[in-house]
Amino acid sequence: MIDIHHHLLPGLDDGARTLDVSLSMVETALADGITHIVCTPHASHHYCFSPETNATVFAELQDAVNQRFGEQVMTLGLGCDFHLMFDNIEDAQHHPTRYTINGHNYLLVEFPDSAISPNTAQTFYQLSLSGMTPIITHPERNLILARQPERMEEWLKAGALIQVTASSLTGRFGPMAEQSAAWLLAHQWVHFLATDAHNNDSRPPLLRPAFDLVAEQYDLATAERLCIANPRAVFYGEALDPQPEPAAPHSVESRRRSTGKSSFFGRLFGR
Repeated sequence: MIDIHHHLLPGLDDGARTLDVSLSMVETALADGITHIVCTPHASHHYCFSPETNATVFAELQDAVNQRFGEQVMTLGLGCDFHLMFDNIEDAQHHPTRYTINGHNYLLVEFPDSAISPNTAQTFYQLSLSGMTPIITHPERNLILARQPERMEEWLKAGALIQVTASSLTGRFGPMAEQSAAWLLAHQWVHFLATDAHNNDSRPPLLRPAFDLVAEQYDLATAERLCIANPRAVFYGEALDPQPEPAAPHSVESRRRSTGKSSFFGRLFGR
């Protein structure tokens, strides 16, 4: 499995604090069946984003991983957790490979919880003109998008992709995130599962429980698409294979109907 969202670089943000913590997280990820990790430090107001510093810490971590676990056991990549704010957007349009995963064309984009700009579609269009494909990170954990996922429909039609946190599906982030993630899956709006790991305790690097859940509730092909095939394409800067057609948000039908489970909005509003 391939994890495209992981705060593994030590000492740069609220993820791994030390190199030892990073190595412990790699050990957990390997035991879980993860073979590739994209290190994605925050690019936000709270954390100074320096590609040069990130590259240095990344090289040190790669050396330490190779020494501890052997070469070619864990493949690391580098990107960022790109907060959608004016300064970032302006700079990314001029220097897109500063922020994209492995310097290719995919960009992890995180929204604030407090507000979402009505100009988001235009922003995504501008980013696409600079060669970037936005990947919306963990919308099921965003208070606005969890309640109003239909706001993403226009962005999806314009080519944006969606990444859900694996642990949201298994309930680690609470019932709203769990139900929202299930709704997104049922409507074929999810392109990736990722750990968004920050440590080995409260935010561990685990994909397998979510992989198994999706394989059981849907099918193995879906689990492999979300955890292996699509993430691999992003890691290496390749085009995704044709994806399932997303269902309209107002659609009564969903793939989960066959399980007998009501939809997220049905449970939320008593329908």
